[in-house]
Amino acid sequence: MPADDPLAPLREALAVSPTNIPLRLHLAESLTAAGRADDAEGLLKEGLTRTPNDPRLKLALARLYLKQGKLSAGIVICEDVTRNDGPAEAFVLLAKLLLRSGDPDRAASVYRQGLELDPEAADPELAAQLEADEEIEEETDLQGRVPAHGVPDDENPAEIERPKIKFADVGGMDHVKEEIRLKIIYPLTHADLYKAYGKAIGGGVLLYGPPGCGKTHLARATAGEVEGGFIAVGLHDILNMWFGNTEKNLHKVFDQARRNRPCVLFFDEVDAIAASRADFKTSTVRPVINQFLSELDGVQASNDGVLILAATNAPWHMDSAFRRPGRFDRVVFVPPPDAGARAAILRLHCAGKPLGAVDFDAVAKVTADFSGADLKAVVDRAVEAKLQEALKTGIPKPLTTKDLITAAGQQKPSTREWFSDARNYALYANDGGQYDDLAKFLKLR
Repeated sequence: MPADDPLAPLREALAVSPTNIPLRLHLAESLTAAGRADDAEGLLKEGLTRTPNDPRLKLALARLYLKQGKLSAGIVICEDVTRNDGPAEAFVLLAKLLLRSGDPDRAASVYRQGLELDPEAADPELAAQLEADEEIEEETDLQGRVPAHGVPDDENPAEIERPKIKFADVGGMDHVKEEIRLKIIYPLTHADLYKAYGKAIGGGVLLYGPPGCGKTHLARATAGEVEGGFIAVGLHDILNMWFGNTEKNLHKVFDQARRNRPCVLFFDEVDAIAASRADFKTSTVRPVINQFLSELDGVQASNDGVLILAATNAPWHMDSAFRRPGRFDRVVFVPPPDAGARAAILRLHCAGKPLGAVDFDAVAKVTADFSGADLKAVVDRAVEAKLQEALKTGIPKPLTTKDLITAAGQQKPSTREWFSDARNYALYANDGGQYDDLAKFLKLR
């Protein structure tokens, strides 16, 4: 800090009264005006370590991020404030961030929500950019298709698999496996013991983490553990352009799982059908979410023997109602595999291939942050290189440690982009502690 710093008196006053939020906000604003945005950011973050739930500090930091162009971090903060009954100002600020980030439709929706809370929060410049007076076609559903009544839905049932793989076939993830055992496998296989302790049976497990880290593979292995059926449900299996048919499709998959119990019902990319109701411009998706919640609760039929798993790369976009007890009340972070798990995964992918002397631990050391899918790509690259060599020489040779390490150097880990966004949620939207495992993994706590 320069000796002639004109803001020194304010800093000294704040040192005496560090919990004085108006003083901290005034100093941060003064620092920003003086072109010292980094100092202002540090000051606001320090304030949030003292009073982590104060919306004034959060919004001040989000405004600063808007000026700095740190749009993703600003959006995370504003989303957190608006989810917790934040002021209209938070919605307007979120709309500005969304517009800057290239999402004008959602920006317009959020801006309208802010005006509903407080018309005085109107921002004429923002309204002009959003063309806020333009009416939204309420008859168009979230896929942009025009729904109609009376059209029959698809009668084809979801496919039931009978997986043979078990947890032993899934490299690493011991913590995640144990969470699944405790929450949905043991209540099925040790029902009397759970009842003796008065432990409620029901609910599901929500797996989240970067893509390609084995969430779907783990769900199939869960079905193998209980020697049950497996129904994988994707967005294309559920959504239907005609009114009411999406809800019927949801009921069908649950009903099919109930008729084939024990059965693992797995929803991939579940945030697509369980997204926050506040994120949608129209009300057409609300009945779908309500139907999903009703099926999870077993309102019309018991879910005993139905093991419900779901996976998402973006749990922060899910409606909070899905995380209540009896639903997806166990949220489990699925990280990229550690060194031991990477070695195990590499062994699995190399099984059945011609191998020389391969030190899988050595390959694991040079593949930090690699997902399971990235590791498969490493093996595929190494095999392709060997094939090219064999086609030239006519002599097939086995894979070696060097081959795999060379292939690893050509493959970039796909998880880093996901973690750059997830870090913001772990920092600014973790009031309930639902992302503690993520924060611990990122060494934020």
